[in-house]
Amino acid sequence: MAIVCYVQSLPSSPRIDTGLSRQKDGTFFRLRVTPRAAVVEAGPRPVPVLRDRRGNDNGVLVLQDEVSIGRTNDIQAEAKAMARAADASIYSPELLARQYASRPIKVWGRAIEILLGLGSVAFNLVLDDWNGRLDRNKRLRATQLRKVFTRLGPTFVKVGQALSTRPDLCPPEYLEELSELQDSLPTFPDAEAFACIERELGLQLDSIFSAISLSPIAAASLGQVYKAQLKYSGKVVAVKVQRPGIEESIGLDFYLIRGLGFLINKYVDVITSDVVALVDEFARRVFQELNYVQEGQNARRFKKLYADKQDVLVPDIYWDYTSGKVLTMEWVNGVKLSEQAAIESQGLKVLDLVNAGIQCSLRQLLEYGYFHADPHPGNLLATPDGKLAFLDFGMMSETPEEARFAIIGHVVHLVNRDYEAMARDYYALDFLSPDVDVAPIVPALQNFFDDALTSTVSELNFKTIVDGLGAVLYQYPFNVPAYYALILRSLTVLEGLALYADPNFKVLAASYPYFAKRLLTDPNPYLRDALIELLFKDGRFRWNRLENLLVQGRKDRDFSAKDALQPVLKLLLGPEGEELRSLVIKEAVRVTESVVLGTVIETYNSMPNLVRTLISNGNVNEGPLLTLSAPERESMMELRQQVLRIWALLRSSNNFDPSILQPILQVLQEPEARNLGGRVIGGITQRLAARLLQQLLRMPPTNAISSTL
Repeated sequence: MAIVCYVQSLPSSPRIDTGLSRQKDGTFFRLRVTPRAAVVEAGPRPVPVLRDRRGNDNGVLVLQDEVSIGRTNDIQAEAKAMARAADASIYSPELLARQYASRPIKVWGRAIEILLGLGSVAFNLVLDDWNGRLDRNKRLRATQLRKVFTRLGPTFVKVGQALSTRPDLCPPEYLEELSELQDSLPTFPDAEAFACIERELGLQLDSIFSAISLSPIAAASLGQVYKAQLKYSGKVVAVKVQRPGIEESIGLDFYLIRGLGFLINKYVDVITSDVVALVDEFARRVFQELNYVQEGQNARRFKKLYADKQDVLVPDIYWDYTSGKVLTMEWVNGVKLSEQAAIESQGLKVLDLVNAGIQCSLRQLLEYGYFHADPHPGNLLATPDGKLAFLDFGMMSETPEEARFAIIGHVVHLVNRDYEAMARDYYALDFLSPDVDVAPIVPALQNFFDDALTSTVSELNFKTIVDGLGAVLYQYPFNVPAYYALILRSLTVLEGLALYADPNFKVLAASYPYFAKRLLTDPNPYLRDALIELLFKDGRFRWNRLENLLVQGRKDRDFSAKDALQPVLKLLLGPEGEELRSLVIKEAVRVTESVVLGTVIETYNSMPNLVRTLISNGNVNEGPLLTLSAPERESMMELRQQVLRIWALLRSSNNFDPSILQPILQVLQEPEARNLGGRVIGGITQRLAARLLQQLLRMPPTNAISSTL
């Protein structure tokens, strides 16, 4: 559920006022002073002045004490909020069974309602199959299912939203329709909401707030949100209040769905997964959303991990006014990320905000593994100062550590078009059980990507990948983990938002700098091997790949040349690097030859004609190194230029320090490294000597020389 406010004051906007008075019935408060604009920007907290005990402005100790006291107070307030939420509902199949076993009328009434709704969709599907119109009517039936889920209420809205992220379970038409499900219901009475606040917090409303909106500013299936002003501090806050009776409604639905799961496990052989276990896992996730203290803790953790970037904003939680059914957080003044005109009217660019979202999402998914699982446009706001604000932390998920590295490796295999390695990645990603043979999957991947990859991977539309992979996943025995389905949804949403502003936007192109930085600097063995796999092919080093990685990596603000290639260097000089050392020796000889001889050629070409005539015995056009063929000379000069460009990239990077070469010099003192250096010098000497001998004897180049080492 999103908390959304707009940077404008409209007559229809909820009113907020400074005077509160109790109604005659004593149940809730109305506002009666002259209405004013409901737009208050949540600014940063004031920075305390540094003063010592005597009042001088150098009291670092006092500031540290204040920070420590503030942190202690927050911890204590959070502990009290947890105590208030001690009786929050948790998902327990046994408890639900006991609760509804004695209420058959209620159970059967709801069961009939669900059967009538879903049965109508099933009946139409059977008719379509009978008449041979199953494929033709897919879109129509998907729309019908979406409407049925909406009518059946919050549980089935959640089920539909979950199915919209499962390309292994649903055809593309159903994925698109279910992704449009809106998590919304009519608002419930304000009197009930205000009574819930007082009951949950144990305080009178007028002792908490000096003002509160007359009606909700946002509503969804699980609750609704009011705008208020705290009495003790004057801070403007968003107050989310849980819908009355929502636990019972959702609990009954999951009791029935779980019963259906038992029947499927017993009688439907086509479905091999444990349906009951899947229902239980999903139900636990939904019930966690009902605990607003848990949501507050999710927001706190998210803020700690990701709000260190200047372009990301995460609202603070006010723990003193939070419980299991009431969540009070900092009010964020902003505009939905999907409202391009409103954003640009503030002098902001949608693409800048989307790029911030993509970089933050990549950190969430691949760095820390803790990510926002519901980043739809309503949960992403553009603030007036150009920050991207994340809201609604009820649904979070985590990427397993092994999968984080496997995803980056998967991108490398896609760049290399190594479809066999891509298929094997699905074991590490937990898509396939180890006993499944990936051989039949390889041709399907190859057919799709060979058609889709008309140029480079970065030019590929992300939705094209999702749709194409979805078709492959739907045909083969894949089991897409929940975290991966949510990743696809997250990046697809961001690309969709960007396409409104720029039809040519590609999320993979925007993501590549992050992948490049991780490959060049991350010491993880899996990523180190992926980098080597990317840079070496058939025993040759691909300098164009390294140059492209450095160009892209520099676009990431956290990239440091000092860290680039250090993981590979450690492997190269380590006990397990013999195979890599052999490749590096060959490449070092080739590069040194290109640099030395290329410099000779370039120096000769820059000389006056008279000098060149003397050197070449009267034939200016012959020049030095006559034995080099034209293609060989061109290749040598190109390699030299690539190496020089790469060195220039490193030198121009942020935080460049010539000391990055110091580890090489230190390691060269070791016996193994001296042996490596000797082999390189010997190879260079042998190759240059052969070239010199050819030049002196004017012999044509031979295969033996060109294949030296």
